[in-house]
Amino acid sequence: MLTALFKTMRPRQWTKNVFIFAALVFDKQLFVVDSFLRTLAGFALFCLISSSVYIFNDLADVEADRQHPEKKNRPIASGKLPVGIAWAAGAMIVIVTFALAWLLSPGFEFVVVFYFLINLAYSKWLKHIAILDVLIIAAGFVLRVHAGVTLISVERFSPWLYVVMTLLALFLGFGKRRAELALLAHGAGSHRKVFDGYTLPLLDQYILIVSGTTIVAYSLYTFSAPNVPENHSMMLTIPFVVYTIFRYLYLIEVKHAGGAPEEILLSDRPFQLAMFFWAVTVFIIFYLS
Repeated sequence: MLTALFKTMRPRQWTKNVFIFAALVFDKQLFVVDSFLRTLAGFALFCLISSSVYIFNDLADVEADRQHPEKKNRPIASGKLPVGIAWAAGAMIVIVTFALAWLLSPGFEFVVVFYFLINLAYSKWLKHIAILDVLIIAAGFVLRVHAGVTLISVERFSPWLYVVMTLLALFLGFGKRRAELALLAHGAGSHRKVFDGYTLPLLDQYILIVSGTTIVAYSLYTFSAPNVPENHSMMLTIPFVVYTIFRYLYLIEVKHAGGAPEEILLSDRPFQLAMFFWAVTVFIIFYLS
């Protein structure tokens, strides 16, 4: 049962919470011990609150998941994790996380509570509304970035990163919807109501818009943000961003992947290498140049 609970908490999804480190890294405080420890604690708490959201989401979707070709194997849908145990575990995680978040920072507590509430609204109502469902997913990523800002004393964190994060999250969200729609084909609407508001050509247009805008926004950030080096060396990271976006598009269109972006991050070697070289380049530019 504990294994089933842990699986329901989606530990693979915790990779999304790495965006909480954005403020720490881009404000050049990575080696400031107090700031690093506070951000690390915030990361752990965000992993817990996001896991509680996944538990409650699975509880809300249990009947629909049982009709899905893949989601029917989830612990709650398959019966491996009893509904009562799932409710109790989710509630306990929320109580503990809220208490610890307040001790860490009142501002961080506000972000955590707001993230939890909008995701509950998403699970209950908003995920059934086309376009708005992806906007809520994007808001979750932006809140992760802002959570990192509330944990440390930020000096020159650029608002451009909020813009880039919003666009990137929209890109991933629409890509995820496209992969799911392609998998379920003509019976998509019976599995999830929101798919009645999407078509593959429409999603392709959304993806085209946000992918191009993401590249432009990131490019503008690399030479116009107040905290980047004045020699414009951050522009060296643009090719890595372009490649990862193109790689994700390739995986969606050709390999028919993308239904779980975190799986791509954890399994696709070319994607991982591009992200690694991007991170190394950013580190060198911000901390060694």
